[in-house]
Amino acid sequence: MFVKQLYTNCLSEAAYFIESEGVAAVIDPVRDIDVYLDLARERNATIKYIFETHFHADFVSGHLDLAKATGAPIIYGPDAVTNFPVTVAKDGQQFSIGHLTLKVLHTPGHTLESTCYLLFDENGEPYCIFTGDTLFVGDVGRPDLFSGNLSKEELAGMLFDSLNSKIKGLPDEVIVYPAHGPGSSCGKNLGPETYSTIGDQKSTNYALLASDKAQFIQELTSGLTTPPSYFPINAKINKEGYDALQAVLEKGLQPLTVAAFKEKIQAGALVLDTRHANTFADGFVPSAISIGLEGRFAEWAGSLLPFDREIILVTEAGKEEETIVRMARVGFDNVSGYLNGGYNAWVEAGEKTDMIISVEADELAMDMPHDENLVVVDVRKPAEFADGHVKDAVNVALGDMMDPGSLAHFDEHLNLYVHCQGGYRSIIACSILKKEGIHNLRNIEGGYNKLKEETRLKFEKEKNVLN
Repeated sequence: MFVKQLYTNCLSEAAYFIESEGVAAVIDPVRDIDVYLDLARERNATIKYIFETHFHADFVSGHLDLAKATGAPIIYGPDAVTNFPVTVAKDGQQFSIGHLTLKVLHTPGHTLESTCYLLFDENGEPYCIFTGDTLFVGDVGRPDLFSGNLSKEELAGMLFDSLNSKIKGLPDEVIVYPAHGPGSSCGKNLGPETYSTIGDQKSTNYALLASDKAQFIQELTSGLTTPPSYFPINAKINKEGYDALQAVLEKGLQPLTVAAFKEKIQAGALVLDTRHANTFADGFVPSAISIGLEGRFAEWAGSLLPFDREIILVTEAGKEEETIVRMARVGFDNVSGYLNGGYNAWVEAGEKTDMIISVEADELAMDMPHDENLVVVDVRKPAEFADGHVKDAVNVALGDMMDPGSLAHFDEHLNLYVHCQGGYRSIIACSILKKEGIHNLRNIEGGYNKLKEETRLKFEKEKNVLN
């Protein structure tokens, strides 16, 4: 028996590869499928099944491309309806994988079709369960993402029933393999690990400790933040289908001369720069948006960039394909080329450039008493801001900054000092502000961490929270 978790950090997503006696199955694949095909070759195995736990909202699954490459059927649990051929399994149905058996457990709640898969070993004993977004380490899937006509309270009630009838009764030693780990927006507060056991979760996870259904529903549905804007787009793509990744790459991997790049900008294309945040700040193509590959790239791309507008790239040399693949993971098929020679080519052609001035935390502390027009702009999430922030700072969460009107209160005479927690998000925010014509700004290096460590500024909690 061979079971491998394949974790994609920038999505906090876990896919799984199962193999026994040369027969393999893949659960919840991401869109770039080479890793599964490579594993099958290494194991001298044939991928026989592709299992999906539900219609994912936070990434585009690789089920269609993997099915085309292997001939394996795509299997969903009960109540799944798609625009492409799939096998809709029945609750309790079993599938053989070599000497192993995979059992379908329909667990509606996160979504109506949500399904877990219980794997039995060669001796017929339950070994692990692939829980999708039904059960995470320390949390469960939120019930407000893709619920059809049902309310989040109705789905939460279904989830309570699913957990108690299908999950809690499993042996304590059964390994829990969820679809997501820490950082995912598919739950409220996922734990730091990417797998656990039923026994550990029964003793630590509030969702499995809950005995009162009404209390469970209230706890699960309260405090839910607004999900990223791309979630319904990705869920729809996973249900209706998409172009092959190879076609997306062929379209996006078009080297553009500086002249051609400028023509696309003039025609309305958006420039995305995926170089490291610090490199971007030193110089960039005017109006470019920075989302560095070094951070949670795919999540921020999905949250901030338009799906219906042509996108052209500035990347580090050799990072063009990686950028397009990682964008495709969250549904972007609209990249139409990259600047050949990168930012250096732009500079060498004598084109205009822009930059972001970064200052250390103590410089803000020195400037604040002497500048009545100074405004500290905190771009962290409202919950982070509420937990502690510079006194009188204004909170405009990065995820909201592309919304019309979110920046309207920043007058030209204001001197903006922008920060996040550590520095990655604030560079993105500064690039958006610059694109919108707001240039009187400074990025605070090291963000809130450095402000707390290195200054004696006044800090406060639970005030001035602006969503």
